[in-house]
Amino acid sequence: MPKAIISALGCYVPPRLLTNADLERMVETSNEWILERTGIVERHIAEPDVATSDLAVEAAKAALARRGVPATELDAILVCTVTPDMMFPSTACLVQHRLGAKGTWGFDLIAACSSFGYGLTVAAHLVAGGTHHRVMVIGADTMSRIVDYTDRATCVLFGDGAGAMLVERGDDESSGLIDFLNDIDGSGAEALKMPAGGSRLPASAETVQKRQHFICQDGQAVFKYAVRRLYEVSRDLLARNKLTARDVAVLIPHQANRRIITATADRLGIDPERVIINISRYGNTTNATIPLATEEAVQSGKLKKGDLALIAVVGAGYTVGASLWRWAY
Repeated sequence: MPKAIISALGCYVPPRLLTNADLERMVETSNEWILERTGIVERHIAEPDVATSDLAVEAAKAALARRGVPATELDAILVCTVTPDMMFPSTACLVQHRLGAKGTWGFDLIAACSSFGYGLTVAAHLVAGGTHHRVMVIGADTMSRIVDYTDRATCVLFGDGAGAMLVERGDDESSGLIDFLNDIDGSGAEALKMPAGGSRLPASAETVQKRQHFICQDGQAVFKYAVRRLYEVSRDLLARNKLTARDVAVLIPHQANRRIITATADRLGIDPERVIINISRYGNTTNATIPLATEEAVQSGKLKKGDLALIAVVGAGYTVGASLWRWAY
C-alpha cells in the first residue's frame, strides 16, 4: 500500500493586526491579564470583505507553489473549518473553483479545533488506500466573525488565518504517517459551542439579540479537558508505537493557550525547546494553528527530513487527536 507523506505546506494570515493594546480600548482587560492567562500578544484579523475561502485559497496556492505542481493534479480538497463562507455550498467547492482544480472532489470537515488533525488522518487514508495520489488539506478560519468583542473572556483568544498541507504518495517507506489516535466525547458539547444558527436554534431576531451566534465557552472546563486529554492521547499513541518522548523531535500542538501547551509537554517529558509555541503572534486561529506552527518548526530548523513530529489537537465537542509523522522533506 502507498505511504502517505506531507510533501509541502503553505500558510497565509491577513495583514491587519489586533494587539492587546487595541483590546484594552475595546473591552475591560489588560495586556498583563491576557499574557498571563493565554500567552497572546497579537492576532491577525481579516478585513470585512475577506472570507474563509479567501484565506484558504492563498494558503493552498502557497503549498502548491512550494511543491511545484498545478492544482489540476489534486485528487481531493478537504477544507477544515468552523467558519465556512456559508452553510452550503461547502467552502471546498469555492476553493476548488478559485484554484482551477478541475477533476477533483472534496468537502468541508468540521470538528472544531481538531478539524485539521482529523483532516490529515482522512487524507492519509485516502492516499494509503491507493485511490488518491494527492490530497490538499486546508485549515482556515475567520474566527473574528464569531467572536463577541464585548466578552473579555473569549475575544482575546482568537485570530484569523489559514494553512495547507499537501498529502501524497511517498516512495520512502520510512517517511510519512506512522499512526494516529483520535477520540470524541460528546458529553462536553455544552462547554464550548456557538449556540444558534443550526437546526436546533435557527437564526431569529431573538437569537441575534441574545448574541447566540458567537462563541460561548466554559473556560475552566475546556482547560481541564484539554490538559488531561492532550497528554493522554499523546502518551498512549507513543506507547502503542513503542516510542518515548525522547524519540520526538518536535511536539506541534494546537495553539489554544500557552498554559495548556506547556502543561501537556511537561507531563509528556518533552523539553521546551522541542515544543512549538507561536500563539503569541497569532492567537488561536482554530484550524490554521497546526500548519502555522509546523511552518515555524520547519523554518527554524527544528523539524527536518527524517525527524519524528507529534501533532496533537483538541477542541469543542469534545474532540481530541494525535498523529505521528516521519517528516519527508
